[in-house]
Amino acid sequence: MLKRLMGAAALTLALTSATGAVAQSALNRILDAGVLKVGTTGDWNPMSVRDPATNSYIGFDVDVMTELASDLGVELEFVPTDWKTLVNGVVAGQYQVTGSASISPARMKAAGFSDPYLMAEIFPFTIADKSDRFDGYESVNQPDVVVATTLGTTFEVLAKEWFPNAQIKVVEAPARGYQEVIAGRADVFVTSNIEGATLKEKFPIVRVRNTEPRAPSPIAMLLPQDDQVWINYINSWIELKKAVGFFEKTKEKWGL
Repeated sequence: MLKRLMGAAALTLALTSATGAVAQSALNRILDAGVLKVGTTGDWNPMSVRDPATNSYIGFDVDVMTELASDLGVELEFVPTDWKTLVNGVVAGQYQVTGSASISPARMKAAGFSDPYLMAEIFPFTIADKSDRFDGYESVNQPDVVVATTLGTTFEVLAKEWFPNAQIKVVEAPARGYQEVIAGRADVFVTSNIEGATLKEKFPIVRVRNTEPRAPSPIAMLLPQDDQVWINYINSWIELKKAVGFFEKTKEKWGL
């Protein structure tokens, strides 16, 4: 009899703990509040671009998050952030999910990731007027070359790793590495094929010659690391949207 009572008590405690864990999930808080809060930098074209005049956002991420909020049946609120605080914001609960970010071991230490839905390849780029100066990675890795990058990004880490002999110029958002190159304050910047294709349409930007892609990086959403309920929901949602072609159509829309 005592064993049965102890077993019943243990079961009750387990169920209570499980119910409490579910209640603490971001999914429940989103549904209760009727708002999905998304952290986004607004400076990664064509993923998320902020219009300062209207304080609104457009891009691949915006379409994805609009669809996610619609399926959840809640309002969508974008929370401005930057690359150096992107992880801190999701850890601190300032938002429940971020727009697209590359999966990296450093970020994985503090935050969780969804399943990936894009793949980025990283290259060095320069301005057309300097294209003859560079041929291959080693031509960039020289003491007289200035490589610009944005603080807190994966590109900052890669620039320092790939070009240890070059001068690495780190700027803080909203400044970007490519802006330093266009302004003549740097020679090279590192970015993904995703952003590079968009920049080439607007500026005299070219990829450094004879450079194969390095550090292929899966792209996913950042999530609270310990919230498996919310992570499971997002991953199932991604699979569902892949199955109906949503991601492919959205990539095509934004030239990805």
